[in-house]
Amino acid sequence: MKRNTIFVLLSVAMLSIVFAACKISYSFTGASIAPNVKTFSVYYFPNRAKLVNPNLSQQFTDGLQEKLIKQTSLNQISENGDLEFNGQITEYDVRPMNIVQGDLAAQNRLTIGIKVKFTNNKDHEQDWEKTFTAYEDFDSNNSLSTVEDSLVPEIIKKLTDDIFNASVANW
Repeated sequence: MKRNTIFVLLSVAMLSIVFAACKISYSFTGASIAPNVKTFSVYYFPNRAKLVNPNLSQQFTDGLQEKLIKQTSLNQISENGDLEFNGQITEYDVRPMNIVQGDLAAQNRLTIGIKVKFTNNKDHEQDWEKTFTAYEDFDSNNSLSTVEDSLVPEIIKKLTDDIFNASVANW
């Protein structure tokens, strides 16, 4: 009986040592950020599209900052962050979609394109420059001005998700 008790105690002790030596790392956001990265900077994204929404630059810049604040433990600083995001809005277009009888569009598509330069000042091998686009469709019976306030935030969310995934998420 003593022999079984000693064996069980030794087994438990060995397992405790093994589990204590293991380090499990997880993230609910999928962010894969090096431990030496502590800060980020998001610079203002000017609107260089042919069609200009006067609020879009500020809405997008704020949306990207908010995404990084909520989804990471990084601190935001105004410039020279460990991670830097800058660029410009290059596209803001409405195009007809789903042509029906009589060459009329059943829907229109609002598309926003953003050119982003991502700089990782801790590991420049991860730097990139890409263009991201996202869109939302709306009924052609509605004018852009009628649906713009509801569509733009949805498109910005898609864009910021894509930029987040390309820069700090492990996808």
